[in-house]
Amino acid sequence: MSIFSNYQEVREKIQRLCGEIGRDPAEISLVAVSKTRSADEIRELYDAGVRDFGENRVQELTEKAVVLPTDIRWHLIGQLQTNKVRQVIPIAWLIHSVDRFSLLDEIEKQSARQGKKSRILLQIRVAEEETKAGCPPDEIEQLYEYASSHRHLELAGCMTMASFTEDRLQIEREFHHFIHSVPARMKKQKNLILSAGMSGDWETAIRAGANLVRIGTAIFGDRT
Repeated sequence: MSIFSNYQEVREKIQRLCGEIGRDPAEISLVAVSKTRSADEIRELYDAGVRDFGENRVQELTEKAVVLPTDIRWHLIGQLQTNKVRQVIPIAWLIHSVDRFSLLDEIEKQSARQGKKSRILLQIRVAEEETKAGCPPDEIEQLYEYASSHRHLELAGCMTMASFTEDRLQIEREFHHFIHSVPARMKKQKNLILSAGMSGDWETAIRAGANLVRIGTAIFGDRT
């Protein structure tokens, strides 16, 4: 199957799942995770109408952005170091992984310098794995209030990653914990983005309430 056929199949699965659980499939955004993939592979999806692509590494993002169409909506889904923020600001349509005060300050500073407002998601750590990044749920209200004080940031929502485990009940618990951890005031926003779920657990994420899923392998195939 072609990459676009895989993409369509994922879309159809999302539609069927939404039909089962009573959600509108139109409210579910799908980001094609293109990390390690070539510009030609991305262009195959782009030429078929796909515009949302996710990258993990800043260097890879910047290299692809200069050779691919400018109307692509690039999602930085990996961890962002403060010394790389300046490079990301002009490119990223949405920064998914904002999890600390110092990073908020740097995004604010660089956005102000470049005369733009950056859209961000606050990353909440609900996974039981210590290696997972993100703000602890009991500190997310404080991070949200602090982010709200920055004039060059647009708080678009929250994101998370579940534990890498075969325990489906654990993943389900973590995604529900994520949804319940979103600050109450943020939940009142229109078009709130709740980014959770990847190729192995996106169905569980949507069942829990996520409305943006980040899928790579199920679209592009296994990495070689």
